[in-house]
Amino acid sequence: MNKAELIAAVAEKAGFSKKDTEKVINATFNAITDELVAGEKISLVGFGSFDVKYRGERIGRNPKTKEEIKIPASRVPQFKAGKALKEIVAK
Repeated sequence: MNKAELIAAVAEKAGFSKKDTEKVINATFNAITDELVAGEKISLVGFGSFDVKYRGERIGRNPKTKEEIKIPASRVPQFKAGKALKEIVAK
């Protein structure tokens, strides 16, 4: 499912227009992104949580040349599914 399909599915289930639904979904994604950039955690009970994980500097290897390269430290977004979501998907 891509973003357009998600908008159509949510619009149908909620009974809203696709245009209004697109605004809501975009605003939701923007709010989540803004909080993650600020280093905050977002917890949606029953669904899951979004967090930022720190990945330290490490040594990698170029698969073609086998040359070692230094991979710099970075922050990466992370999602952990909640218990209720895991149980629903497992059925």
